[in-house]
Amino acid sequence: MLLLEAIEDIRLFDIRVINIEDFSELVVRFGFNFVITFVIVRLIYYNIYKKKEYLFTYFMFNILIFFLCYLLSSVKLSIGFAFGLFAVFSILRYRTLPISIQDMTYLFMIIGVAVFNAISTKKVSYAELLFTNLGLIAITYFLEKVWLLKTETRKTIVYEKIDLVKPEHYDQLLADLKERTGLDIHRIEVGRIDFLRDIAQIRVYYYENDH
Repeated sequence: MLLLEAIEDIRLFDIRVINIEDFSELVVRFGFNFVITFVIVRLIYYNIYKKKEYLFTYFMFNILIFFLCYLLSSVKLSIGFAFGLFAVFSILRYRTLPISIQDMTYLFMIIGVAVFNAISTKKVSYAELLFTNLGLIAITYFLEKVWLLKTETRKTIVYEKIDLVKPEHYDQLLADLKERTGLDIHRIEVGRIDFLRDIAQIRVYYYENDH
């Protein structure tokens, strides 16, 4: 005990080198947060949607938000700061390449997990925190695997019949894509159009269990 107290008394530029109690809490909270995020992102999201390109983004968003909230909460910032993060990151939906509603929902989910795991005060028991996280996992799994049986998938297709990309030819375009891909496409989005090469990038959406 005397050794630990001596270590805690060490200061650099009038800042403690380590506060063992606070550091231990940080490690425990981070480990718990990472496990919850791993279950949501890797075991639920990836197994359903198979989008490897988002794994790094989701994990890093969660980790960065967790450390940001945890470290700044120690300087007594208001709870409004945490909710302000949602407003800040919500503009990503409009300032970046379009992503699906499901992907955006998972992004907000892992941000939320990081926030309440980082800034929950001592008035919130570990039992309550555990119930909140496990409840979120259970509800997510139930909605994805039990209730919402259909999983929407998308593909990007380079399409050469550029005359059909006009809005008034939507039905013809949809029928042609269904016939040529063999997929039961239920909606399409026309992306980049290259008039020099007479091609367009078209994103098609269909349900995985329909083929």
